[in-house]
Amino acid sequence: MTDKPARKPARPHFSSGPCVKRPGWKLDNLATDSLGRSHRSSIGKERLKDVIDRTRKVLEVPDSHLIGIVAASDTGAVEMAMWSMLGPRPVTVMAWESFGNDWVTDTVKQLKIDPTVLTADYGQLPDIASVDPSNDVVFTWNGTTSGVRVPHGDWIADDRKGLTICDATSGAFAQELPWSKLDVVTFSWQKVLGGEAQHGILILGPRAVERLESYTPEWPLPKIFRMTKGGKLNDGIFKGATINTPSMLCVEDCRDALDWAEGIGGWRGMKAKADENAGVLGEWVSRTDWITYMAPDVSVRSNTGVCLLLRDARIEALSDDDQKAFVSRMVKRLEAEDVAYDINGYRDAPASLRIWCGSTVEREDLEALTPWLDWAFEQEITALTA
Repeated sequence: MTDKPARKPARPHFSSGPCVKRPGWKLDNLATDSLGRSHRSSIGKERLKDVIDRTRKVLEVPDSHLIGIVAASDTGAVEMAMWSMLGPRPVTVMAWESFGNDWVTDTVKQLKIDPTVLTADYGQLPDIASVDPSNDVVFTWNGTTSGVRVPHGDWIADDRKGLTICDATSGAFAQELPWSKLDVVTFSWQKVLGGEAQHGILILGPRAVERLESYTPEWPLPKIFRMTKGGKLNDGIFKGATINTPSMLCVEDCRDALDWAEGIGGWRGMKAKADENAGVLGEWVSRTDWITYMAPDVSVRSNTGVCLLLRDARIEALSDDDQKAFVSRMVKRLEAEDVAYDINGYRDAPASLRIWCGSTVEREDLEALTPWLDWAFEQEITALTA
């Protein structure tokens, strides 16, 4: 029987969202002079505009694209784009994990559009090369619940007629986004930045703006989705004049995260750190016979939300529910020891572990975690076979 490891992660926060705060984060680090002030005040508008400007700098978003802060996290940003822009052209929706399936549901059941749906099982990627460039396409860049990401944007035609609407919430700041290929990009602060939830970022390229100003959907739009007025883009949204009231505390927290991001080299430094973190798990997987990746193809494997399957024959012989119960017991055991929080696979995914490796995670905490994963597995497999 393996002894209980002596060393614990200093920060056992491996949740895939909300994700761990940046190293060295303290509440005292946040500016407070904007709190209790209107977001329409000069200081409120200044801080919101600062988030927009520094998001552009850290992500290297070109001047051709507009950046806005919107309601309801990444989900709100994606649905804002879908409700406002889909309709005039045929639509393709790609789904290979839970959130992609949500966009299929929105398109089919809510917007009543009959899309082309390209699907793949968890751990796989659909045939992205088959996307018709005359269609609008909705897709996730990084599958938060499957550990599968789009490897590049080469499949997106430069002379496309349709719009590309990209949910990049677990990829932004950790993977290269080809801005000239992406007409709409969304993400939330709670993922790779380690910020707070409920605020989304919506980035629009010129083709998306043209769609907004030339097309009026046949369905009603809630107030928080309305980006035009009198047929013209409400550009105040992209200068910090948010449609609804934001939390200025969350804004200050995002500013702190962006300070840190700039300090480690922007998105390129953040990507390098995520790659290094994912490599720690990769070294462990390569020498461990009871675990494997949900995504077998390394070219599409995520460097942020790493999803792992148990491949022990004794586990594979169990029913799906019993496999999930086994993983849940492992996860509870690790949480009770304060060595890993929130690493169970997503509820709709196969029985799995999901370990966040974004740049706010420290390499040494992942190195300390892996012996505990071995220990928890041995404890549970011994109990199962006793």
